[in-house]
Amino acid sequence: MSLGPRFLAVDWGTTNRRVYLIEDGAVAETERDDHGVVAVTDFAGEVTAIRERFGALPMLLAGMVGSNIGWRAAPYVPAPAGIAALVANLLWMDDRTAIIPGLSFVDGGRGDVMRGEEVQLLGACAAGLAPGDALLVQPGTHCKWAEMAGGEVARFTTAMTGELFALLRGHGLLAAQLGADVTPGEAFLAGVREGAKRDLAASLFGIRAAKLLGLRDDEDAASFASGLVIGSDVAARLAETRHDRAYVLADPKLGGLYVAAIEAHGRAAELVDSHAAFIAGIHQIGALIP
Repeated sequence: MSLGPRFLAVDWGTTNRRVYLIEDGAVAETERDDHGVVAVTDFAGEVTAIRERFGALPMLLAGMVGSNIGWRAAPYVPAPAGIAALVANLLWMDDRTAIIPGLSFVDGGRGDVMRGEEVQLLGACAAGLAPGDALLVQPGTHCKWAEMAGGEVARFTTAMTGELFALLRGHGLLAAQLGADVTPGEAFLAGVREGAKRDLAASLFGIRAAKLLGLRDDEDAASFASGLVIGSDVAARLAETRHDRAYVLADPKLGGLYVAAIEAHGRAAELVDSHAAFIAGIHQIGALIP
């Protein structure tokens, strides 16, 4: 079924959801709420309610809605893969509602998966926001590092960077020290340099020792810890790539931290509008549906 020039796209994550009305490749209307998959029990009813608000249009669903905690598990398409492979493996819930599959990658004994990020990655290259052969980074709870080749996702690595920092902030020995805002200043960059050693467990305890010995003000502890965790992630990934520039798909605040960390490691970094990348990707998927 062809979607036509007007359709609905839903970026349906674990805790949040964003609905887009797409007209001729552009966003005509959008809505964001907290109806992520963990808050929903009747997915068919939610889809009906979206159509009642936006119109009885074809709909593409991306993200965790296609996971084993979502509406129905959509398949993982093995990387390397591009937009055509996603279209060929759409999970059709009815004749006008489809879930976009995720991607998988196996390298020796290490497996990896993504669900939702593939739309942004492929959209960024399709729209010229990043080259077809490039290193793309999607910071977040689970940071994705993707090697793109010919506009396709060739290989990728997921790091639990954001989740680790959130756990450190919310629980355990360091939590009381990490309440301040994170900024990309000298404390953050000092953490990035320490993270380059990739001795993360020992470096984290050093935050506690620095407090006890008066070596660092606790106002800087959160920025240092963030730099440490991000810096360790960045150092590991840059050691694996030939690319001298990384394209960071994120909002300016979080993306800016990764740009600073990548540049501190001697590589160039460029911030890419992740919202624009998603729209470009979902439009390309819709355009290829026969």
